Amino acid sequence: MRQPETFQRSGRMALLLAALAFQTHAQGETPQRFPANNATGVNPDTQLVLTFASPPAIGTAGVVRIFDASDNSLVDTLDMSIPSSPYPSGRAPPSTEAERRARAAAMKMSDYQVNTVGGVDFHFFPIIVRGNQATVYPHNNKLKYGRKYRVQMDPGVLKTAQGDFAGFNNDAGWTFTTKANPPPANMQRVIVAADGRGDFNTVQGAIDFAPVNPSKRLTIFIKAGNYEELVYINGKANLTIRGEDRTNVIVGYPNNSAFNPPREEPSRRPAFSIQNGTDIQLSNFTINNYFTGQAEALLVRGERIVLDHMTMNGSGDALTTYGTIYMVDSKLTGHGDTILAYAALFCLRCEIQSSGPFTWTRTPQGSHGNVFVDSTFIALDEPQPWKVSADGKGEQRTNQQTLARLPRNSSRAANSKVNFPYAEMVLINSRVDEIPPEGWGPIEPAPEFDSSNVRFFEFNTQDTQGRLVDVSHRHPVSKQLQQPRDAKIIADYSTPEFVLNGWKPVVRSSE
Repeated sequence: MRQPETFQRSGRMALLLAALAFQTHAQGETPQRFPANNATGVNPDTQLVLTFASPPAIGTAGVVRIFDASDNSLVDTLDMSIPSSPYPSGRAPPSTEAERRARAAAMKMSDYQVNTVGGVDFHFFPIIVRGNQATVYPHNNKLKYGRKYRVQMDPGVLKTAQGDFAGFNNDAGWTFTTKANPPPANMQRVIVAADGRGDFNTVQGAIDFAPVNPSKRLTIFIKAGNYEELVYINGKANLTIRGEDRTNVIVGYPNNSAFNPPREEPSRRPAFSIQNGTDIQLSNFTINNYFTGQAEALLVRGERIVLDHMTMNGSGDALTTYGTIYMVDSKLTGHGDTILAYAALFCLRCEIQSSGPFTWTRTPQGSHGNVFVDSTFIALDEPQPWKVSADGKGEQRTNQQTLARLPRNSSRAANSKVNFPYAEMVLINSRVDEIPPEGWGPIEPAPEFDSSNVRFFEFNTQDTQGRLVDVSHRHPVSKQLQQPRDAKIIADYSTPEFVLNGWKPVVRSSE
């Protein structure tokens, strides 16, 4: 047998050795790690990202463990044998609202993966694969500042084309050390960067840092990147969240009422939520919900909320609103009841796209409702995604894209007379594309429902080429405003303070 030196001089044997080396590497592939092995200065809200040579798959067994390296104590555990949700695909079997709620009441939250976000428990994905990257999500707030951690991953947690990924153990470990301290508590601007070169890696990490009611406004600045995480702002105030780039800052998650079934309040189905917020502004980024069904991109329950230069892509109830909201120069896309509307909402220069009714307007008595000034409504000629079959076919226009509907809510008790007799939606100088001639509806008919206080108003509605729309066939409950007869009504509804209970919104520019 020739000596190793001879092997190195032989071109043929060198190729053979290279091939053998490649095979060994593929079978025991060591992916690129983030944070890097032995990294220091890591933000405690980091996710653990593995980048492979080809797309990996998620196994259904094995455990990811994170240990404190100083004393070998177990800090966090992700058990892949536990399902992420009752319906990890986001698709539940057909059922009534009552059946869904009964089914949800019988489910134990602890039977599935649970993460606490903003003080509320959600089902979540412990690992998400996108392309060649597998992102591992430690439970929120488990990692602390000034600690060294060791990651252990069992074989089979992830799979590659060559078989089970071997993972990490004490001999082939993965360690990193977090930053010594958080940002100073009185900071007025913090940076979120997915690559770790900011104060936080995640949007939720920065939100958890934010004081409940700071004396000075805090700005969370999000660097360009893809932030796939559930975001829940709970009880915060005096806060601006601003993206570096509206298109290239993407915050989103796959979530809906099947993945996180209805439970006691609050709703857990949005990708991004503001709960009991005050004086909060979202500016210049995109929010996506990657599931369909009842799947908000954004749910807002708060007072004096500003949505500025935002893009929001959801499904049914893509934007659910409570409180007082000012939305300007923003775009919303959904699959029907695209705004589930309880709030006093003033929209200026906004674009709404929908493959079903644009709104289900549920204005409570004593409040104004949805008001759109210089805005655009575009009907999407496409099937609703939950009615698309495996072969990709679906019914076109399964629901008419009316501006607002007001039927009896079938989820309420069968003998209930409850509806929303003070529902309000007003269009001033707005444009529509492919809206049906009746414009509004369906609306629960009389005598079961008294619609005399419903305010579905339009003034100067045009098509997208600026031509006046024929409104002669509009639903009889709606009203066409005219000058000079309705000059005061038109002027009032063109003014945010009138709609928003006296609040005069101010959009803050870059802080």
